[in-house]
This record gives sequence, structure tokens and C-alpha cells, in this order.
Amino acid sequence: MTSRSLRIAHLYPELLNLYGDSGNILCLRKRLEWRGITPDVYEVHVGDTPSFRDVDIAFIGGGSDREQKIVCDFLLQEKAELKAFVEDGGVVGAVCGGYQLLGESYLMGDERVPGLELVDLYTDRGTPRIIGNVVVESRISPQPIVGYENHGGRTHLGEGVEPLGKVVYGRGNDGVTGYEGCLYKNVVGTYVHGPLLPKNPGVADYLLSRAMERRYGDGALDPLDDAVELAANKVMVDRLLSGKVEEG
Repeated sequence: MTSRSLRIAHLYPELLNLYGDSGNILCLRKRLEWRGITPDVYEVHVGDTPSFRDVDIAFIGGGSDREQKIVCDFLLQEKAELKAFVEDGGVVGAVCGGYQLLGESYLMGDERVPGLELVDLYTDRGTPRIIGNVVVESRISPQPIVGYENHGGRTHLGEGVEPLGKVVYGRGNDGVTGYEGCLYKNVVGTYVHGPLLPKNPGVADYLLSRAMERRYGDGALDPLDDAVELAANKVMVDRLLSGKVEEG
């Protein structure tokens, strides 16, 4: 049997790693290894000139406003190649600050900063900050997506951009519409930290399946024993929806 592998580009891990976002890469790596698929993790650091030609999954984590602006300045230089990657079905996972970078622009203080224009969305700001646990029902995950949100941004999706899902606990994109995150082609953007993927194996496998489909024409994945992960997910969902968790 021919050995299979996926190349994962982890963008600027030294700057974008709030709430354990690097754990998302560890999760993808292990879920590939457990299936006999070789993970090839390619870290992109400040000063590097990244190439997405052979990349299957690009991951952008969350960071403070300062780190987010630094990363945006670097990625704007690669905007055309990133756009081509997305339009060709390249898989992107983007969390919080990384999610905001996907759009046309985002507001930082009083400054409107240009984004990467990969997805038709934009972000302004509001008060108070949206902070707390979150539960989202999404078509890409058999279980509710759980995690933690902490953002001053209010993200607005353009026509034709699908939300990641419906908020059943928490605030989501803007605290008003009841929706969280975005789905566009093989791009998943979300405010859910925690880290996202270890808590939500369905989302991890969605990204891996889309990447395998693009690379090999077959997105079927061997099942894994996720009993522990799913039990932890259920405990959190049950606690939040029962009203037993008091948010600060």
C-alpha cells in the first residue's frame, strides 16, 4: 500500500498561540499518525517566505492585537498565493485573530486594517468584550462544538458565506445574529479557542478529510476511538446547557 502524507503549514506559532492554539497542530498530527498517515508539519516563522504550493492544510491561530497586526503585515505579502490556495480547495483552519485576518478588514482601535480578503467578511469592534464558554451546533461536526471565546471583534459575514454553525450557548460572531464562525470552500474560521480541535474531534476530522479528498481524491478516514474526547465534550455541553456554569 502506498504511503500517504499531508503537509500542514503552521503559521507563526511564536506569535499566534493564545489558549493553547498549538494544541490544534498536535491534534492533527496524532490523528494522522493513528491512521498510518504521515504528518509533515511545516512551521512558518517571522522572516520566512512561505510557499503554499505543496501545502494541504494551513493553520492560523489567535493572538493579541499586536501579534495579529505583525502577522497580517507578513501575510499580506503572500495574499495572492493564499487566495489561489483557498480557491483551489486548500484547507484553512483559522482561530480568533486568524479568523479576523481572513476578511476584507478588521478594526484595531480606531484603525481599520486591511485583511487578506480570502473570505467575504469584515470585523469591527464592540463593547463589552465577548468572553466565556461557547457551544455551537455545526454540520461539520457530529457533536456540538465546545470551547472558549474572548474577543472584542464583531465579525460580519457577506452574502453567500455560510456560518460555521448556530450558537446554542455563548455569543458567537457578533452577539446578535446567533451564528458563529464561517465556512467557505475548505476554510473554517472560528472564535472558538480551547484549543479547538482536541475538544472537538469532529472538526479535526473534517479538516483532515477535506485535505485527503483534495490530495488523494478520497476523504474517507478510518474511525478512531474518541470515547474520552466525546465524554469530555458531552460533560461540558450538559453543564453549560443545564445552566450550572456561572460566567464571570
